[in-house]
Amino acid sequence: MGAMAATTTGVFPAITATAATVEIPGIGNFDVPDEFAPQVQQFNQTVKDAETAMQNPSAGLQIGAPKGDPAPQFQLPTIFNKPSSVGDIALHAAETKVGAQYSWGATGPYSFDCSGLVQWAYKQAGIELPRTSFEQSNVGAPVAFDDLQPGDIVITNGGGHVGIYAGDGKLLNAVQSGTPVSYTPLHASQVVTARRVVNA
Repeated sequence: MGAMAATTTGVFPAITATAATVEIPGIGNFDVPDEFAPQVQQFNQTVKDAETAMQNPSAGLQIGAPKGDPAPQFQLPTIFNKPSSVGDIALHAAETKVGAQYSWGATGPYSFDCSGLVQWAYKQAGIELPRTSFEQSNVGAPVAFDDLQPGDIVITNGGGHVGIYAGDGKLLNAVQSGTPVSYTPLHASQVVTARRVVNA
């Protein structure tokens, strides 16, 4: 009768579930099935080791297998490679928008035009830029093409287009209608001016 009553009333005994908790600093904790507990423990220890190493850079960052163990080392996720300059932060922010749609006059966060993407990315780095590519061509300090660094602002198309230099001869930009935010090749002949913004 008890089992029948539980079935008809919709009341079932609680089923105990076990889970391992992944701890990601600055993001939160996530429960995953207990079958992944060994990997979760290794990951959590790696994160703690990385945090300790970042607090004490002179000690060096040694992540992975203990000394003397030939097990392979592995790279930490990019969340631990903190950008070091305003330009790096802006570039990293813009990279999160690769694939976002182009929309003339849009300033994000889901669609952008060229100057809207640059303005939004630098805002994530704590820098307020003017709205248009023509205005952005006057911010910061001028940079020669051969001295470009990732994160520099690059003005092309007679001053009517702007993007963020991504390194390796590539510009990260919101190109035109129908083309999502993407990387495009950059050549010296295209550049009207390049600008570097630094903290005040």
